[in-house]
Order: sequence, then structure tokens, then C-alpha cells
Amino acid sequence: MTKISETLIQECRRRLLMTKQDVLNRFRTAQRELSAVEKGGDEGDLSVAHIAEHSFLVAQERMRTQLLEIEMALSRMEQGTFGICEETEEVIEEDRLLAIPWTRLSIEGAELREAVSRKFAR
Repeated sequence: MTKISETLIQECRRRLLMTKQDVLNRFRTAQRELSAVEKGGDEGDLSVAHIAEHSFLVAQERMRTQLLEIEMALSRMEQGTFGICEETEEVIEEDRLLAIPWTRLSIEGAELREAVSRKFAR
């Protein structure tokens, strides 16, 4: 098994921190937009408010999950296990890490996990 270069780790850390800041900014923007929606009014206004709140909650959950993945990736960097596939225990492809620095699976590992998931989903 080959080792991940320190240069790649630093670039991934930079990308993780940038993505984390972007997610936090999107969260704040979504919060402001939700608070700007009128809560009173007729049935139409209430429907719009409920839809906006639902959309916010769905987006919030997605952002929370992404932040959790980013934090776990940063933690793996500290532990020295960053870039190692959880499924195959091989080094994750450099291009994949640069594209999705919070990934925990190599392409092969993702395919294996998906195949198992499909098999047991029947």
C-alpha cells in the first residue's frame, strides 16, 4: 500500500475548510431567508410559509450531514487514516480525494458497498 503525500493532504485540508465555510454561509443565508418569510396571512400565505420551512429543514439536514462528513475527514487527517478506504483498506485515488475530499471510500470500495446494498435491498 502506498502512502498519501503530505501535499495532497494539505490540499484536501484546504478544500475541506473552504467547503465547510461555504456550507456554513449557505446555512446562514437559508436561515435569513426563512425568517424573512411571512408567518401570518391567509391559507395561501401559510402554505408558502410551510413549504419554505420544509425546504429549509431538508436543506439543513443535508448541510448538517455534509458538515459531519467534513469534520470526520479532518479528524481522519489528525489520526493519520485520511485517504484510506474503509471498505478495501487501500489508498483512495488522488483524483477522487481532490474531487470529494471527505470521501471514505475508493471507487472500488464504493462499488463493493453498493453491490452489497443492492443484494440486501431485495
